[in-house]
Amino acid sequence: MLKNLGRILKHLCYGSWRLRRVLPRHALEAIAEAIRESEAGHGGEIRVAVEIALDWRRLLRRETPRERALEVFSDLRVWDTERNNGVLIYLLLADHDVEIVADRGIDRLVGAEAWEQICHEMEAAFRKGNFEGGILAGVRAVGAHLERHFPGPDVHGDELANYPVIIDG
Repeated sequence: MLKNLGRILKHLCYGSWRLRRVLPRHALEAIAEAIRESEAGHGGEIRVAVEIALDWRRLLRRETPRERALEVFSDLRVWDTERNNGVLIYLLLADHDVEIVADRGIDRLVGAEAWEQICHEMEAAFRKGNFEGGILAGVRAVGAHLERHFPGPDVHGDELANYPVIIDG
């Protein structure tokens, strides 16, 4: 109970100002450009979503970052790509937690262990205060998997927006 209370307080006190501090506009633009560059070399789609904090209702339900990432994956329609190869990189800023949710076309080729490794590397960068670098490294790592399994130019065009989605509860 105390652990959940601490998490609730942290989320309720985590304001939009923190996002601007750790991911200013130029960092968000660099992430969008990295996605654009990555997608030029493969037929997959990468989407980045950053949620500042969960609202109190989600916290009282003890919603996990993974559960929320699955919901965001659906809400952003990352699953709705022609070749089922969309990948969501979801960051819950208040928890410094990263979740990668991949559509079935790419997930069955890469597997959970590889996605978890990317998440751990990103979280290590976040612990050092390097949010931009952590996300850029994650985009490159996800892109490498997409390039390996869906090589060549993207014949379906840019199916998902490249600019990171900011979710401010």
